[in-house]
Amino acid sequence: MGACLGACSLLSCASCLCGSAPCILCGCCPATRNSTISRLLFTTFLFLGVLVSIIMLSPGVESQLHKLPWVCEEGAQNPILQGHIDCGSLLGHRAVYRMCFATAAFFFLFSLLMICVRSSRDPRAAIQNGFWFFKFLVFVGITVGAFYIPDGPFPKIWFYFGVVGSFLFIIMQLVLLVDFAHSWNQQWLCKAEECDSRAWYAGLFFFTFLFYALSIAAVALLFIYYTQPGTCHEGKVFISLNLTFCVCVSIIAVLPKVQDAQPNSGLLQASVITLYTMFVTWLALSSVPDQKCNPHLPTHFGNETILADPVSYVTQWWDAPSIVGLIIFILCTFFISLRSSDHRQVNTLMQTEACPPMLEATQEQQVISEGRAFDNEQDGVTYNYSFFHFCMVLASLHIMMTLTNWYRPSETQKMISTWTAVWVKICASWAGLLLYLWTLVAPLLLPNRDFS
Repeated sequence: MGACLGACSLLSCASCLCGSAPCILCGCCPATRNSTISRLLFTTFLFLGVLVSIIMLSPGVESQLHKLPWVCEEGAQNPILQGHIDCGSLLGHRAVYRMCFATAAFFFLFSLLMICVRSSRDPRAAIQNGFWFFKFLVFVGITVGAFYIPDGPFPKIWFYFGVVGSFLFIIMQLVLLVDFAHSWNQQWLCKAEECDSRAWYAGLFFFTFLFYALSIAAVALLFIYYTQPGTCHEGKVFISLNLTFCVCVSIIAVLPKVQDAQPNSGLLQASVITLYTMFVTWLALSSVPDQKCNPHLPTHFGNETILADPVSYVTQWWDAPSIVGLIIFILCTFFISLRSSDHRQVNTLMQTEACPPMLEATQEQQVISEGRAFDNEQDGVTYNYSFFHFCMVLASLHIMMTLTNWYRPSETQKMISTWTAVWVKICASWAGLLLYLWTLVAPLLLPNRDFS
């Protein structure tokens, strides 16, 4: 909460810089009609919640809050239990659950409020693109209220909300990666034809080879570190199945009939999908509740964490899978906020408008007013306001699961690792591969539809 309040002045000043005229309390009146800036500022709220969650997981903050009676009631009643693992493990993860609940509730509120906003003529469009100071107050108010939610069944119920939301966000990440790979491949092929240079083809070949090489290395490392002779059969099956599926979609992507129906498809996109699938497989295996098959897991007895020295316990989320997942999360969130796709299918899925060429964008998508350029949304919005906030809800749930290592609160207030996280991630990887396969074969199965 200190980080939230400390950023208040920064957000207020940002509202003024984006505003069309000076206003009282620096951001109280509508600030900007620029849709990109609005999305970036909403993304700033999300990242602010992530920052507070990370701070609350830090060992120093956790040890200080642990001494407060309103945070650790059992420790206050019995000083001998001060520092007990039950209270300590609940503290850090409880803060993450409540902070991410507040962030998700904030965006869900705006998702409902912005339903059916078609143009900037709608009065609700002014709320979307302005009143940032009041939005910040609402965000802080929801956050404070979230920390007063009684424990009870809340962590268990919210855990399953996080599982579903994270599953959908993982698939959304794959859609964004496919779109990025398509755009990348198309741009470099166009430059190769314009410049009549083989350097662009060499670049595409290099990155395709690099992604496949990294994928093969990932498969080898997964077999080495996450499987053992005579055990870890589930991990062996998951790695083998995903490797087989990736080989299949790579072969299908270069079939002559697929190439005729989808000229832009190729091995670059397949290599990106393969590498991402191996990454999701790594995330799944890092959640296996068996120390023999999961080197990231502390000493376990059954499924519950047991430490030799409870006083020295600290909440840790910064293992390698979580850090890589956090980086990909940040990149994909910026991608959602900044870009409209050139592909019709992606725009339909992400509820955005096609991105015109630069010259047309200057002439058609912007109007000059008082020396500033604004997005012209009087005839129609460039992105679906409600769906954008729904994506932010899924992002809030995904980062909650990432920071808590997909651990589930137990009846004894311990955080335990379960097979639920493993199956959700594996199923997400399969769903993503199936979605990519559909983009390849859909023009063949539905020849009468336009997939250009």
